[in-house]
Amino acid sequence: MKIAISGKGGVGKTTLTSTLACIFSKHHDVFVIDADPDMNLGTSLGIEEEIVPISSMRKLIKQRTGADSGVSFGEVFKMNPKISDLPEKLSYDYKGDGSLKLMTMGTVEKGGEGCVCPSAVLLKALLRNIIVKKEEIVLIDMEAGIEHLGRRTAESVDAMIIVVEPGRKSLETAERIKNLSKDIGIKNILAVLNKCSSKEEKEFVEKKLDELAIELIGIIPMDKDVIISDMEGTPLMQYKNSLALKSIVKIANNLKNSF
Repeated sequence: MKIAISGKGGVGKTTLTSTLACIFSKHHDVFVIDADPDMNLGTSLGIEEEIVPISSMRKLIKQRTGADSGVSFGEVFKMNPKISDLPEKLSYDYKGDGSLKLMTMGTVEKGGEGCVCPSAVLLKALLRNIIVKKEEIVLIDMEAGIEHLGRRTAESVDAMIIVVEPGRKSLETAERIKNLSKDIGIKNILAVLNKCSSKEEKEFVEKKLDELAIELIGIIPMDKDVIISDMEGTPLMQYKNSLALKSIVKIANNLKNSF
């Protein structure tokens, strides 16, 4: 089961990703990947120590691609670097209740580098290798919005989960993500409604998703425990009475029954 989680900025995709990862890791080996330039997944898991993103490992990038990460346009570097040994070497072993590894990809750090630079090539190859070759459950916290779909970074996943919140802007982004996901061959497009606080909001989103032909697999209510967990830097899993947590457990079960 390889799942990418996307959505408009601020909808709660990182909280969903981290909590699903903790839930699944109790019974399965899980690889969770922070592919968002903001790199908040470690914080959402309650990890206090700093994790160096792979995009900052300049020596490694040069070893594998033959060029520095800040290479200028027109210089030559390997487009298919060796990366098969890197997932295990570069992942962080999360000290939770189960088997969970975290990998923080990072992003292009220097203005003007663009998408075709040694660091971006290495990250894309590494992500594709994990999606295609790893036997663990893989969850990817994608960057907000739609740009990553143009780079085809998640083209081999089994499903794309779009996190939406009540509101037209969020649903408009969901429609764009759906269309671009279809363009790169992702067949299973699912949605999770987050921050739902009323029957009217639920019905509004259900109607819009039905018009978009996007399957709704779960609804997460507005929950103060999510806010508290973020302020305290602790994973939502620790809030056993959290309504949001109970909803995400149901979503995890729905996902397991779908694959």
